[in-house]
Amino acid sequence: MRIALIAHDRMKPRMVELAREFAPMLTQHTLMATGTTGTRLQAEAGLSRVECLLSGPLGGDLQIGARLSMGEVDAVIFLRDPMTAQPHEPDINALVRACDVHDVPCATNPASARLLLKNL
Repeated sequence: MRIALIAHDRMKPRMVELAREFAPMLTQHTLMATGTTGTRLQAEAGLSRVECLLSGPLGGDLQIGARLSMGEVDAVIFLRDPMTAQPHEPDINALVRACDVHDVPCATNPASARLLLKNL
């Protein structure tokens, strides 16, 4: 499967923790991530084969959304920070909407991410 991994700044430590927990399973899939998240997953979670796209505010969310709409993403883990306003909120909403339109599972918090990853 092709899995996109995205995390807002305050959620990046939780994403690393989640990736460590599921590392044996994640290494069997094709992984893509927004810039900083991907770099941290490589360095801190030992996931050496993560394709790093642009940072979210620079268009990484849109890159993943475009791939998703072309059938190139099978699941999205997007750990959002609901307490902090994001300058690229329209891009975030577009990505989540694209998941709904294309019937792609999207987990937006650690609990739903664990459920999704356990069932892949």
